[in-house]
Amino acid sequence: MVQIDPSLVQWSAVEAEREGRPLLVLLHGVGSHDGDLIGLTPYLPQQFVAASLRAPLPHGDGFSWYPLSTPGAPDPGAVDDAAEAVLAWLDTLPDAQPSVSLLGFSQGGSLSLQLLRHAPERFAFAAVLAGFVVPAAGDDDALERAATRDQALAAVRPAVFYGRGDVDQVIPVDAVERTQAWLESHADAEQTVYPGLAHGVSQEELDDLNAFIGRVTAAPVVEAGASVTATDPTD
Repeated sequence: MVQIDPSLVQWSAVEAEREGRPLLVLLHGVGSHDGDLIGLTPYLPQQFVAASLRAPLPHGDGFSWYPLSTPGAPDPGAVDDAAEAVLAWLDTLPDAQPSVSLLGFSQGGSLSLQLLRHAPERFAFAAVLAGFVVPAAGDDDALERAATRDQALAAVRPAVFYGRGDVDQVIPVDAVERTQAWLESHADAEQTVYPGLAHGVSQEELDDLNAFIGRVTAAPVVEAGASVTATDPTD
């Protein structure tokens, strides 16, 4: 069973400044770490307090949320384990935030969508940057559980931002197409493709993400001051 180490969580604000502010959980990509996406916080609405989690599994010089397998189609059981670890960590927090939202890059984006499947009413929105939805797989019981979760999610249709580059060579085309169709059926999704963007995050995408957050949460748009990128070598 994997777990989130609370001592490794990087926060955008000290504990005394977190109460009463909406929480944004940051989920990095494979091979990266908790110090990656926390760099985005100056470019996001400032009333949020962000918590950047470190994935539990070592991977090269960084970490991963679940073992790599077929690109864009990991073992859903391992992704479920990671989602349950994040939910268990959230359960340890004091009841100090009015809402919780998700922002995940690549593998962290796939985990964000899996978290929506596990707890569709728990999150105000999810932002998936260069990520994908995990396909259902396994025996009949596993497929039935997945279908039940997706039905519950479709009934809620949470707000999702899905941004990706049109020259991303990391996320397979079939995973992208699967994600686009799945989001149309299961979420209130804003999907945007960025010309010339590879497997990373652009300034234009951050601007669109800010506007999306403003629409779904009534958060004021923050002017981003510089280009920020995140990287992830695989799925």
